[in-house]
Amino acid sequence: MNIAVCDSKKILCENIADLIKKNKPDAKIFSFTSKEDLLKSKENFSIFFLDIKGVDGLEIAKILRRRQNFLHTPHCILIFVTGYEDYALEAFDVHAFHYLLKPVDEEKFSQVLQRACLEVENFEAQSKNFLLIKVGDIRKKIFLHDIYFVESNNKKVIFHTANEIFETYGKMDALEIALGKNFFRCHRCFLVNFAKISAYTSDSITLANGEKILISAKKFADFVKNFLLYAANGGLINV
Repeated sequence: MNIAVCDSKKILCENIADLIKKNKPDAKIFSFTSKEDLLKSKENFSIFFLDIKGVDGLEIAKILRRRQNFLHTPHCILIFVTGYEDYALEAFDVHAFHYLLKPVDEEKFSQVLQRACLEVENFEAQSKNFLLIKVGDIRKKIFLHDIYFVESNNKKVIFHTANEIFETYGKMDALEIALGKNFFRCHRCFLVNFAKISAYTSDSITLANGEKILISAKKFADFVKNFLLYAANGGLINV
């Protein structure tokens, strides 16, 4: 697992790197003291620890998210380490995983890193899983991490993915089993990917791409329970 640490002060990069080594000895750690050096790196990082003020960590985060959306780079975890509390809302806007205040509490750091590593492992596992579906006369491979939600339409099901929409014959009951615990049947017509949820209310779910789907009243309590369980086990969170 590659982890990037970016802080304008070299000693603070070293302190974070030492904490990572203590908790994750097998991680490969790369330290940067400028935004430019980090963004020029050709390495694929799973986790970023970013200072906010010295290296403009929020701008780094926005660029990384743009790359992720437009270049389809792997999902990365952003953790801000800063002495300023005032940027928490802006960190939320770039889907930061956590916001640690300096001086960093070692026990808290260990908990956050452990959860971040779990999320990376879950995402990597999901990225290897796929379904083979028949679309017309061909078979299509759909990776689970690309699916936002599945919608039923009479005897057909419609897969809404990151890049395309696919329609095929199928049953929601069978798909509910095939897709596994990271998906939830929030309505008789919808199966949603927990990893793609950005917000929810008692009657609807908003996906990270802006689409909305219904959630039935009788499913809401069970949905919340399962979503929180998914998050506690290191699931990818966009809320």
